Amino acid sequence: MTTRSTTAGGAAPTLPSDVAEALAVPLGAEDAVHRALRLQVPRLRATGRYSCGYGTTYFDLDTEGVTVAPLPAGTVVAAEAQLYDTAEDRIADVLTFARNGWPARPEVCSWSDEPVTLTATLRMLRS
Repeated sequence: MTTRSTTAGGAAPTLPSDVAEALAVPLGAEDAVHRALRLQVPRLRATGRYSCGYGTTYFDLDTEGVTVAPLPAGTVVAAEAQLYDTAEDRIADVLTFARNGWPARPEVCSWSDEPVTLTATLRMLRS
């Protein structure tokens, strides 16, 4: 669940670099929704992560000075990138979940027998 609050004392929120990088590709489209969500990323701060390696990270967002993304009502997945192996089989999706126009969490959904972790996902996204 996304919580929205102003960061105390004006300190800049931080997001782990691997999570920020995993958000960059799915949010790369040049439409109004993706642009608005990209502008929110620098204001995100990780409040918790699952230790499973799939990249699920929960956020706190400093909403001062940022615009709510114009997501259609009921939108759960705001952006996604599909990952393929060398045989061109789809092995994972990198999803950016949203709630009420704010990023809720990123997640890697593995479709292969071998789990695809955030670390493996980033290697594939970089290549």
